[in-house]
Amino acid sequence: MKKHLFLVAYFCTYLFGDAIALTPEQEAYIREKKTITMCTDPDWAPFEIINDKREHEGIAADIIRLVAKNTGLTIQLIPTKTWEETIEKSKNKVCDILSLVNQSPKRDQWLVFTDPILEDPNVLVARSKHTFVEDVAQLKHESIALLKDTAVFERFQKDFPNLKIVPVISEEEAFWMVENQKADLTLRSLMVTAYTIKKENIFNLKIVGQPKDYVNVLRIGVRKDEPLLRDILNLGIRAISPQEKEQIINKHVYIKVETNERHYRWILYGLLGLILITFFILIWNYQLRKRVAQEVEKNLEHSKMLFQQSKQAALGSLIANISHQWRESLTKISYANLTLRAHIIQHKKIPDELLDKNTQEIEQTLDFMSETMQNFLEYYKPSTSIQAFEAYDSIKAVLSILDTRIKNLNFEVVFDVKAHTILKGIRNEWMQVWMNIISNALNVAQKRCIEHPKMVITLSDTSIHFHDNCQGIDLQIIENMRKNIYSGIGLKMCHDIVEKYGRKLLIQNSDEGMQVTIEL
Repeated sequence: MKKHLFLVAYFCTYLFGDAIALTPEQEAYIREKKTITMCTDPDWAPFEIINDKREHEGIAADIIRLVAKNTGLTIQLIPTKTWEETIEKSKNKVCDILSLVNQSPKRDQWLVFTDPILEDPNVLVARSKHTFVEDVAQLKHESIALLKDTAVFERFQKDFPNLKIVPVISEEEAFWMVENQKADLTLRSLMVTAYTIKKENIFNLKIVGQPKDYVNVLRIGVRKDEPLLRDILNLGIRAISPQEKEQIINKHVYIKVETNERHYRWILYGLLGLILITFFILIWNYQLRKRVAQEVEKNLEHSKMLFQQSKQAALGSLIANISHQWRESLTKISYANLTLRAHIIQHKKIPDELLDKNTQEIEQTLDFMSETMQNFLEYYKPSTSIQAFEAYDSIKAVLSILDTRIKNLNFEVVFDVKAHTILKGIRNEWMQVWMNIISNALNVAQKRCIEHPKMVITLSDTSIHFHDNCQGIDLQIIENMRKNIYSGIGLKMCHDIVEKYGRKLLIQNSDEGMQVTIEL
């Protein structure tokens, strides 16, 4: 009888989508259980994270909400800080379900699993110089960074004893290990790879292969002593349409690309391939080879465009500065001219002192406008010309671009010139370093409402030193930089430019604020 009722419920689900028909036994279970507890991976973007408000976000969160809506279940999140803690709580039955996991022999010991919800291929990620990997078993003396306590970790230990496995505790650490040459490879979900490379602006990594039969088949894991709950969840999963799944994935994985017209078509095809692969796994092999070929061609271009893209991101703010400075300058010219015109209209003699004073002011103002525009154009235009130049002059050029903002914030800039510091390199790349350091201080001064903001810039034979009184930088950012982990493109670009020319960038806090030192 129970079997017949279950078949009727399944048939209703198939025909009517959201109109799920539960058996009396399933309805009674929901009434008695009242709340289903759920544990998740707290750091697995874009699939799922636990945000600062201890809320569940990501693809899994949206799918679980649909399942709860379709079945009438009330699902309560049990927040955890690490995946290891999640596994421990699941084994101890603190959680009734695990939100989105692969099935594995170890997990079969304490869980049963729902029907598949999503399929996502795993791909090998390496630095841009790594060759394409046809067969993982043929690799010798290479290391691979893998997340501990995952199904992939279990399988790789068994399938590929030829590799040295480096256990890590987060997705970010896995990519960081490869990017910083602490590991040769990592194996990550295609969606995680696309999301992370976009979010962290990682341009020196690429997809180099796909191990055969390594596809994430993601399901909900359910306590082994709750098979009835698994059956109810299956009804909710089957009621989710392919269109609903597609909308959820696109919401979290969609990547917007801004680039020049020559490369736009190829990048767009590649990104559409990433989305289509999720749903049409049978054509993945063809798409992967095409994607890898495109990435090889684009990686060099991306690295060349990185500095210019950063400038474009700040272009609107800089143009606003220039516009405001020119409006002030034009007002001065207009006032000087109006004074002279008033004398002419009233047929009064123009005193020589007034004529001299006004013409000088007009000339000085025009010089300032010309210099400001010249500095702006020099900062913005791409350049490959390596030359020797004075650090003082290039910093002053950046200050002229930011002049209006500096005045509006009453921000005092003081130079302590102990030597004529000469730098060699692409001048507008170094201007990008000064722009990032000074703009950061301006932003912090404005955000923290510093009453008398100030920056002292010291130039000597051995270093260039910036010291502000804006209460310093977050200590976690400094700690991350020691590990070569950078939050945002600004600090990373400063680090990359300075190291490109064989110099060293140091950032630390003092009692007053942030200190940035470039050792020469």
